[in-house]
Amino acid sequence: MPRVKHSMEQIIAKLRKSEIMLAEGANLEDVIKSLGVTRHTYYRWKKEYGGLQMDKAKKLKELEKENDRLKRLVADLSLDNAILKEVNKGNF
Repeated sequence: MPRVKHSMEQIIAKLRKSEIMLAEGANLEDVIKSLGVTRHTYYRWKKEYGGLQMDKAKKLKELEKENDRLKRLVADLSLDNAILKEVNKGNF
């Protein structure tokens, strides 16, 4: 079975679908099979995205992007700072 990368929105939609199916009386094996994922993936998704709504998921994605941008900025500034310290020591 080929590996598929799901977006956060797709994961949340599939989890909502699974909740509906379980509430209607379907067993977990049938739900997992209809979603097309493994049991491990289902539980990992449920743990990570179980309580999220779409608007909160979008906000989380924006915050993760901002966090990545800031991490790169700090790394660049740290490198610049280290270079300046070496130049200041005269070890160039």
